[in-house]
Amino acid sequence: MSEAVVVNDSNFQQLVIDSKTPVMVDFWAPWCRPCRMVAPILDELADEYQDRITLAKLNVDENAKTATKYRVMSIPNLIIFKNGEPVSQIVGYKPKRELKKDLDTILG
Repeated sequence: MSEAVVVNDSNFQQLVIDSKTPVMVDFWAPWCRPCRMVAPILDELADEYQDRITLAKLNVDENAKTATKYRVMSIPNLIIFKNGEPVSQIVGYKPKRELKKDLDTILG
């Protein structure tokens, strides 16, 4: 099982922006029920797409600087980065099949 990479304000540049592979960042918080609902789906997708994308998790309560920079106003908020740039943003809970469709479109 693929483990999500925990990112924060200090390592975001290195682990997300400078990554050679696309990174899907899950902006979340422990108190957020929809975040907890989508978490196991994201773990499954990380396994299914492990050679094509990295899953990263950023706790917005502990890392307000990065959340603010990317205008994260609602969570869960998934931002997919390719070549250091945000290329897609998914706000709110989505079922696995819809997230898969989005990933397939973005990753080609």
